[in-house]
Formats: sequence, C-alpha cells, structure tokens
Amino acid sequence: MQYSFSILKVLPKSPLTKIWEFCEVFLSIQTLTNNTERGENQVERAKVVKEEVQEKDMRFLAVYVEAKNSIMIMLSEKEDKLGTLAIAVPKPKDLLGSVTSSVLLGDKNVISARMFAELVASKKGKIAMVSIYLETVTELQAQSFFMHLIDKLITSESQKEHA
Repeated sequence: MQYSFSILKVLPKSPLTKIWEFCEVFLSIQTLTNNTERGENQVERAKVVKEEVQEKDMRFLAVYVEAKNSIMIMLSEKEDKLGTLAIAVPKPKDLLGSVTSSVLLGDKNVISARMFAELVASKKGKIAMVSIYLETVTELQAQSFFMHLIDKLITSESQKEHA
C-alpha cells in the first residue's frame, strides 16, 4: 500500500505541524506492518533489559540496551540516571591486543566506567558504552554490585541467544 503526501508549508510551532508529524509516524508504522505481513524481512530491533539489586537500604539499577554492533549499559544508584560515560572498542579478531577505551563524559567514577566498558566489549566482542552514576556510595563499594548486575545481564542475554 503506497501513501502520497502533499507537503504542507506551515509555521514550525503550529498545531498542524504536530498533526503532520503524527501522521508521518503512523503511516511509517503502517508501512512497516504491511511489509511484514507480506513476508518481507523486519529489521531486528535493539534488546532492552532492566535489572536491579537491593542490599539493605541501597538500590543499584542497570539498564542494558544491545544492538547488532554495540551495547549500552547504564549503572546507577537509587534511580536511572546518566553518569560518567566510557566507551570501549574491541580489537578485530585477527589482531592481537587489548580493548581500547576512553571516557566520553564526566570525571567521577572514571576507573569503574572504563573497567566495565572494557569488560563488556571483550566479553561480547562489540562496542560497549557504560555509564556509572553514584550519589552516596563510593566507586569501590559499588563495584561488586555493578559486577553482579553486569554478569546477570550478560548471562541472561547469552542464554536467550542460544535458546
């Protein structure tokens, strides 16, 4: 099913602009649905998993997003927030060497952010971005909880892939 549009020239903040955007989104979803119903391949979407660990009065959270070529993990205390962000890129399989990493954002918890980004990149063989946000506990206190969360996330995703 093909849709044709006449482009509306409207002011950027007019109500017609919002209606136009809604129609574009609706029709693009409709087109994807129609293509899938005809047997055309559907693009694989990113996997999103949320985990948490509760210890006494502390709560540690993880949000895991895995795409075809990359993984993003947000590790935080109390609530989901973006913190110090590190990226790690694995070496190609035919080259020897370790994972390359760098901090993209922030200056707190730099060691943990890089360490966990490198760990995930080496285990999964994908680009890994890890964010760490802490309010009350120190980086060293949180490392074991975050390690537990990462292990849980990676093993649960590995088991789903092999099933």
